[in-house]
Amino acid sequence: MTIKLRQAVETDFPEILDMIKELALFEKAPEKVSNSVEQMRNEQDFFKCILAEDQHGNVMGMALYFFAYYTWVGKSLYLDDLYVKPQFRKNGVGKRLLDEIFDIARTEKCVRIRWQVLNWNKTALDLYKKIGMTLDDEWINCDRIIEY
Repeated sequence: MTIKLRQAVETDFPEILDMIKELALFEKAPEKVSNSVEQMRNEQDFFKCILAEDQHGNVMGMALYFFAYYTWVGKSLYLDDLYVKPQFRKNGVGKRLLDEIFDIARTEKCVRIRWQVLNWNKTALDLYKKIGMTLDDEWINCDRIIEY
């Protein structure tokens, strides 16, 4: 299968948001997505996204990321969403997207890449273990939604 990678552009935001919603549904939390295409347009300086396409230009998946600074290590790349549409899974799309993220982190002189995975997502956990990722079960996420 041919996998072409490219940086997303503003006209891709509706498709990206659809994948964000598909991922939230898969993660059993669709009600938590409050983002919109308009919000993405307004905040596009804060994130980047790599799209994976097949030979016909159909989007197969995405890796949405941003750069962060962590006091213990310094400049890092945070992979917020890695998503492959169900019909394209098991074809190496996720691995290709991860490899691209690793290359971007090297090019940008990041010292770490960080992301999260749900503890029940066995398919993702198996992939991450296979490629040598360190899984940390000690830290707990702390989130607070800011209301205006």
